[in-house]
Amino acid sequence: MRHIPLFTFALASLLNLSHVYAAECSAQSGPHIVPLLELYTSEGCSSCPPADKWLSALDVASTKVTPLAFHVDYWNYIGWQDQFSKPEYSTRQRKLAAFNAAGFVYTPQFVLNGKDFKGWDQRRLQQATDQSKLQQARAQLQLDAKTLSNGDITLTANASTQETSIANRSDIFVALYQNQLVSHIKAGENNGRELHHDYVVRDLFGAYQMNRQQQFVKQFNLKNIWNNRNGGAVIFVQDSLTGEILQSLALKFCH
Repeated sequence: MRHIPLFTFALASLLNLSHVYAAECSAQSGPHIVPLLELYTSEGCSSCPPADKWLSALDVASTKVTPLAFHVDYWNYIGWQDQFSKPEYSTRQRKLAAFNAAGFVYTPQFVLNGKDFKGWDQRRLQQATDQSKLQQARAQLQLDAKTLSNGDITLTANASTQETSIANRSDIFVALYQNQLVSHIKAGENNGRELHHDYVVRDLFGAYQMNRQQQFVKQFNLKNIWNNRNGGAVIFVQDSLTGEILQSLALKFCH
């Protein structure tokens, strides 16, 4: 029997692994809070397209905000099934309403760091996010994405905190989003319109708890349907008692 020296086998394994990953990218949160801006919208809502358009036009680099668009399902009954809607997104909106002691939900609704954000415009958003930049983050986040040669993506999400009280009541979510989506509406309130969407949440994972370990790490194996999508991932930490967003981080998938 022919024996291969261990160090030679280890080197060969490393060389093989180097060909597995087609691209790698990562993002890490900084010392200050990056606000999470959530839009609750629907293709069955005639007043929603202006909100969708406003979100798409955001200067994310200057506002330093993490945008996500959740398509709710409670307008589907009026004639158009929003293909991006999921009941869990409607459930999330209702939970946020409960945190804010609101007796109803509506679309379009913007929520900034867990609070209703009415009268949305760029100036007001800039003022709000400027305040967030002064607040020290109480959680640290990291996202790492490795795109395999076959198109699959390995996404690793990491959240940690130095405060036990925060760890005990932290809910961690990971969202996969997609940009540049187009729908041709053939029924309902937007019948005949062509709608354009960005930052659309296609999957939401969580809530995960940090608990007493004060650190959370989870790996997601995404099939190659995500390889050619113009999108990425977002991780955010939410206070389970108040609904406040403690930190958010976005990572665009690399190819």
